[in-house]
Amino acid sequence: MTNLKETLLNEIPNFKDFSLKFYNGEISKMEYKRFSGAYGVYAQRDQKSFMIRLRVSSGVLSRSQLHTIYQLANKHNISHIHFTTRQAIQLHGINVESVCDIMEQGIKNNIFTRGGGGNFPRNVGLSPLSGVDPDEAFDVAPYSIATDNHFMSKITTYHLPRKLKVSYSSCSSDTAHCTVQDLGFIATLKNNEPYFKVFVGGGLGQNPAVALELDELVKPSDVLYYVEGLTKMYMEYGDYKNHGRARVRYMVSNLGENEFLRIFKDFVAKEKEKGGLDLNPDPIIYDEGGPEIDLRHPRLIKQKQAGRYSVYIHPIGGILPLKDLKALLYELDKCKNPMMRLAMTEGLYVINLDGNEAKKILEATESMSGNTSIEKSVACIGVPLCQMGIQNSQQMLQDIVSYFRKNGTEDILNAIPRVYISGCMNSCAVHQISAIGLTGKKKKVDGTVTDAFGMFVNGNFHLGETRLGDFVGDFKATDLPKVLFEIGTAVNNSKKDFYTWIKENKNELDDIVSNYQI
Repeated sequence: MTNLKETLLNEIPNFKDFSLKFYNGEISKMEYKRFSGAYGVYAQRDQKSFMIRLRVSSGVLSRSQLHTIYQLANKHNISHIHFTTRQAIQLHGINVESVCDIMEQGIKNNIFTRGGGGNFPRNVGLSPLSGVDPDEAFDVAPYSIATDNHFMSKITTYHLPRKLKVSYSSCSSDTAHCTVQDLGFIATLKNNEPYFKVFVGGGLGQNPAVALELDELVKPSDVLYYVEGLTKMYMEYGDYKNHGRARVRYMVSNLGENEFLRIFKDFVAKEKEKGGLDLNPDPIIYDEGGPEIDLRHPRLIKQKQAGRYSVYIHPIGGILPLKDLKALLYELDKCKNPMMRLAMTEGLYVINLDGNEAKKILEATESMSGNTSIEKSVACIGVPLCQMGIQNSQQMLQDIVSYFRKNGTEDILNAIPRVYISGCMNSCAVHQISAIGLTGKKKKVDGTVTDAFGMFVNGNFHLGETRLGDFVGDFKATDLPKVLFEIGTAVNNSKKDFYTWIKENKNELDDIVSNYQI
């Protein structure tokens, strides 16, 4: 780790020089993007300010690291932090000097940005409640963290066709989206022994695909052989020439499913022959016991450990003002041993709390978190910050939440599942596998270019139910809050859950959307 830190620190002067050249107009936007993504940094849409992505390993965050992030944001006059859909933290609107200082101080505090973008293995995904979830097979967090550490140990050496995404889920709810990743591991038990189901070749965005499931279970100690096997296969069979067809899922379509799986298994077998990648990480120790509380709350989760609780915090759109982070840290410092886990839903779980601590965290975060399903919706950062964005997904979310709050009861705010909103087809907000997903676009309406979103419904990412959503049409951005509210009202009146309503009342959905489609 010391050698890695030295390597990364020594890269900063060159990064700074290149960034200043871009700022001064000596380097094109695309040339800079190809360079800076490797460092977890991107220029924002104005090409004068920057975003830095803090690669929080599998979303597992210590209290001291969260303090460091607050101190860095405060030092550089950053008004808020952004929890991302890949369990990272982004800081926006900063200059080159600030980027380099944050990068340096982060490295010194085990908060890295390298490989946060570009053609590198990205942050390894993890079910945020792994280790405390009553429904899980076993705790996969040690394996997820070890895999991310494996990537980071040689992060400067990778030369991949494009990014590589790996995830681990501890149960069938698959909150790390393993069934639509390049490589996913879902925990299971066989004869009361831990194994992983393995999924490979999935992905979202243009030409999305559900991953293929291997016909064999994998011992947890063997996971790195599969990680290295896919990495080596990707470097040999991936498309380095056509950026639009360079992801792993295109290898599946190019080779055919059976041939892809055969070659993948061959690469895994070669890695096993070499050996040296057996993984036996130390288990994470969670506290047991403590005062219990008789309280029902939509953000309170009872852990599998007796007397322990988790609290979910969901700032709207994942945007947490710095004053709220300061208030949260004040309460966390009163807790004995809190553990933080970022989620792919742009939220933060505080786990390993006793009952009294959980109650205090709930009270302290009531004003900074959404409680209903519509308030817990997800939106990528979008326009006006993202260079790739077509629509302002954050504003769309704010408009939807405001409309529901103004016109609906709590029942209606909970009638439909969270909405996933992507500012473009890149699916950063995984709109293609959600119950309701929106993707930003521009449409001509009566000869005028209009802000619009396409809507997908009935997607799912749970194990055994994974499917891409059905496209139901394009809608004006200004109409969408009302469209969704009418859907929510219909679902609420039916007294059914959303998926049952879609299945049994498809005509009612068609009637609602037909009034607004463009």
